[in-house]
Amino acid sequence: MTANDQGKAPADRADLDIDTDVLVIGGGPAGCWAALNAVEAGARVVLVDKGYCGSSGATASAGTQIWYVAPTPDEREAAMASREAMGGYLSDRQWMGPVLDKTYESVNRLADWGYPFPRDEAGNQQRISVQGPEYMRLMRRKVKNAGVTIMDHAPALQLLRDDAGAVTGASGIRRQQGGEWRVQAGAVVVAAGGCAFMSKALGCDVLTGDGYLLGAEAGAELSGMEFSAAYAISPTFASVTKTALYRFASFYRADGSLIEGAGSARGRSIIARVLLTEPVYCQLDLAETDEVRDIMRRSQPNFFLPFLRKGIDPFRERFPITLRLEGTVRGTGGLRVAGLDCSTNVSGLYAAGDSATREPICGGFTGGGSHNAAWAIASGSFAGQAAALHARGAIVRGDTAQPAGSAGYGAGAVDIGAALAAVQAEVFPLDINYFRSDAVLAAALGRLDALWSTLEQSGDVDPDRRLALRQVAAMTATARWMFNAARARTETRGMHRREDFPKQDPGQHHRLVVSGLRTVSVRTEPAPAQIFREAAE
Repeated sequence: MTANDQGKAPADRADLDIDTDVLVIGGGPAGCWAALNAVEAGARVVLVDKGYCGSSGATASAGTQIWYVAPTPDEREAAMASREAMGGYLSDRQWMGPVLDKTYESVNRLADWGYPFPRDEAGNQQRISVQGPEYMRLMRRKVKNAGVTIMDHAPALQLLRDDAGAVTGASGIRRQQGGEWRVQAGAVVVAAGGCAFMSKALGCDVLTGDGYLLGAEAGAELSGMEFSAAYAISPTFASVTKTALYRFASFYRADGSLIEGAGSARGRSIIARVLLTEPVYCQLDLAETDEVRDIMRRSQPNFFLPFLRKGIDPFRERFPITLRLEGTVRGTGGLRVAGLDCSTNVSGLYAAGDSATREPICGGFTGGGSHNAAWAIASGSFAGQAAALHARGAIVRGDTAQPAGSAGYGAGAVDIGAALAAVQAEVFPLDINYFRSDAVLAAALGRLDALWSTLEQSGDVDPDRRLALRQVAAMTATARWMFNAARARTETRGMHRREDFPKQDPGQHHRLVVSGLRTVSVRTEPAPAQIFREAAE
């Protein structure tokens, strides 16, 4: 029986056991591109998604820019140089070139498939952005038509390993049909998104660091986790974290006085500093003409929905804003990739999208859209193709496969809501995670370590509660990796800010690799051997 045949099991079947070549965990852009490329390389593919492939996750909820650059020397040079200083010179042009090539090729395929890119006055398609809903509907259709077995609402809870430690599949639950699933595979691609710590950022409710925990339990390393203090400007009354339009904004104190230097890009730290002691208000008063305001409404329609519901005109009225944590979704860190095939240090395990570190193309700073969207496309494509190749030579023995990891499968009881609140209390505050210092990070880690000790022994027989436990465990583990790396980087670089070390240190031009769960280890890894001037911010 093929994987596709097994995927059509009757709805009343309690449990599902599938053999396939490649298992993709995650149904966002990276997962879909991985699945398509694995199929095109001749593999049988199963894709499992915590939500519904095509509508869950950060991309599906909004529009996004794409790092789409024509293959001309001048344009490519400008594109690669554009964020090197901002990222602390930790990126690698040997990665940037292939990522730009694959993104250019793949976006052109989107156009060939019928994606409705807008056109300029001359009739030329503008392929530098996509609307998430249309993009992901098209991707789901292409994946399904390619013969991939899609399992929606089927979160992966554990990876499977053979006696040699190679990853040979995964297991999880079926939230709608009931029961559990188990997929034995020659290779696994983790494309389960990043971690936004359930901050209510738009589209990020399912992004709880699950892929990081799965990988680490199997022995995978992570990199760039200190570059995780990504906070987006958001109205206090809404989850929309699309910050592009705030370039047309001014920021004010409650008494109406202008906050000098505050802005959506370079001035975000000023906003954060003021928020430590008082509320901040915003008005899109730099959009001075009706034409500009109309363009803004058309380009980001969902940005304006919360204002419509509240009866607020953001162009003429001030509204309260906050900085909402987006963590590694808009940060850089993730599972360390060993090469352009996006393999990890664990045999049979590959990483893509927000589950994989973006350091190779972004260094220590990324943000929303653009590079992130290109990374999802390219890393998904690289990982899918490589996983299919690996699966051809893999010998999978289901009788020897054992689950990796124990959090959620122990005997200890835990208050899930209290545990979630406890980890959020460490990562949300600006004076812990945005403005970092050794003493504050050490104290936070002490509390997080104690929380992890409880969670790693926790368990529940109810599938939904077990999922909730796993999510809190993943967020707690992610926070511990972040803060351990942040303590080890005794400088300010990229989006990592140290109050006690406010300058960039040329002697720390390296990457930090973290690993482990009960005990977290940090080691250095040489950055690309290039001569850079010190970045100034």
